[in-house]
Amino acid sequence: MRYYIADLHFFHRALNDKMDVRGFEDVEEMNEYMISQWNKKVKKRDEVVVLGDFSWGNGRDTAEIIERLNGRIFLIRGNHDRFLDDKDFDSSVFGWVREYAELSDNRRKVVLSHYPIVFYNGQYRRDEQGKPKTFMLHGHIHNTQDRDDLDAFIDFMATRKHVSIGGELENVPCQIINCFCVDSDYEPMTLDEWIELDEKRKRRRRENK
Repeated sequence: MRYYIADLHFFHRALNDKMDVRGFEDVEEMNEYMISQWNKKVKKRDEVVVLGDFSWGNGRDTAEIIERLNGRIFLIRGNHDRFLDDKDFDSSVFGWVREYAELSDNRRKVVLSHYPIVFYNGQYRRDEQGKPKTFMLHGHIHNTQDRDDLDAFIDFMATRKHVSIGGELENVPCQIINCFCVDSDYEPMTLDEWIELDEKRKRRRRENK
């Protein structure tokens, strides 16, 4: 099984009372809760793709966290993953570390980047039933003004039309999904689980208009 998650920010104590306002008593409590949520879901043979900003800690502290997490971890590098440059950190503990990746997930394509890509490779591809075949998974955006702006763009794109290869007028696919860890209560989730959660967010936005 493969899971995805973004912006865990292990050791980042400021997120408890700023920006995310996660509300943990201290960074130790936050770290322990995130480890527990991860291991409750992820088994030893599973894969987890972290879409950036895994840890605010140094190389040694981050390595100790990784040793406690189930599964094989793959990292899309985020702007706060400075531990990767620490001489005390061995990046081979990850399956790989990349700035960008494209993978296959159950006959669908996932485009992976820490930062959202609004026009992504394979965006217009659909399956035999007309469902999108490509999903853009990202992190970087927390519960901030940036998220409101990106949501507004996604909602706008839902109103746009284009001419398909078959010559028919159809909606422009825009499957951009923020795998923000707070949304999943710090639990890595499958592509299908993120799609379902994203659809719920879209429905709430439509209902609140």
